[in-house]
Amino acid sequence: MTADENPGGARADAEDVHRSGFVALVGRPNVGKSTLTNALVGEKVAITSSKPQTTRRAIRGIVTRGNAQIVLVDTPGVHRPRTLLGERLNDLVRGTLGEVDVVGFCLPADQKIGPGDRFVAEDLAELRRGRRGPKVIAVVTKIDLVGRDALAEHLMSVDQLMSFDDIVPISAVKGEQIDVLLDVISSRLPEGPQLYPDDQLTEESRDDRISELIREAALEGVRDELPHSIAVVVEEVVETDPDGDPFAEVAPGQGRLVVRATLYVERDSQKGIIIGRGGSRLKEVGSRARAEINELIGRKVHLDLRVKVAKEWQRDPKQLGRLGF
Repeated sequence: MTADENPGGARADAEDVHRSGFVALVGRPNVGKSTLTNALVGEKVAITSSKPQTTRRAIRGIVTRGNAQIVLVDTPGVHRPRTLLGERLNDLVRGTLGEVDVVGFCLPADQKIGPGDRFVAEDLAELRRGRRGPKVIAVVTKIDLVGRDALAEHLMSVDQLMSFDDIVPISAVKGEQIDVLLDVISSRLPEGPQLYPDDQLTEESRDDRISELIREAALEGVRDELPHSIAVVVEEVVETDPDGDPFAEVAPGQGRLVVRATLYVERDSQKGIIIGRGGSRLKEVGSRARAEINELIGRKVHLDLRVKVAKEWQRDPKQLGRLGF
């Protein structure tokens, strides 16, 4: 179904009203939510990885159009939790769903609907039961990976999963149907004023974005069990004298910008994996992250990375709190 087929659909573009609201992108892990967030915003505001649990916060991306402002909430993948961290991520998603106007339920076209998708569908059905819940749009992702016949069959399966207000197939990587999805989302938002300035693309702080870029770099090439155990904290971002004088006063933008951050893992063996032989792996992480941070900040930075062990932090309430969860 497209917005042209239902009342208040894409015709909202022609209305002399402004719409605004919050849109949560949900789904099981690794269905393309973060990639879709970046495609909709038009800039990288959420890190991406093939590893599960890449997203750990409800990262907000902001799309400002002529007649609408869409505040996207890229949530962690809903899953059956095995740790306290997993429980808190699921709670974060459920708390987010209760506060949004529209839900984009992401379902990859190259994978059959499975227990994880039904688990999310049950949560959404419960949310809508007994009261007026958010509009729910099925966003069929990764359509560039399947043929036309397979896509048609998958769309029929999606339609039978639950009652959707719209179904929109897209490819975030190829940019296919992204404008259509924006039109459909806009049409489903309530009338309201613009919530953020035209040039604001995210609510994430600079330090949070830096820490996420470092974690993204650290996720590349590590073993499957390690991603869950990596957390990153930016300790400080300081402007220092380029000649190394610790007492020299440096005007903003004129010195050497130093980012100091700590990567936390749960066991000594994981620390060794992150550092690598002779520090080679940590150097790769730093090089990859520094390139992204340079682009984010708009200038070159010196990145100082340390690796520490916080034993079983995913299961420890105090350590979870200290690490921002």
